[in-house]
Amino acid sequence: QVQLVESGGGLVQAGGSLRLSCAASGIIFTINAMGWYRQAPGNQRESVAVITSGGRTNYADSVKGRFTISRDNAKNAVYLQMNSLKPEDTAVYYCTGGPDGFPRRYWGQGTQVTVSS
Repeated sequence: QVQLVESGGGLVQAGGSLRLSCAASGIIFTINAMGWYRQAPGNQRESVAVITSGGRTNYADSVKGRFTISRDNAKNAVYLQMNSLKPEDTAVYYCTGGPDGFPRRYWGQGTQVTVSS
């Protein structure tokens, strides 16, 4: 079993920054890729950023150039640095993990990010 616990969400003004953190515990050898997904009210859940075990990253077009995903394998953690935040970034952000190619097998409980205009 794997547990993913997010932290770092909150309220920020447009143009501001937030850094989300996610700590993994449990049977973590089953986790290679990690990622961040988000879901805004009335919208489907969408991928924001993914990082593989080899450090390759992939971003949604809407966040390219503004968000950066990184990981610390020694701490079993993944981070999402979010800069130049926009009101449309408002959502619940979920940390995910799983095998390379399927990074959304496991989910955290989510953390709210609200960007005010």
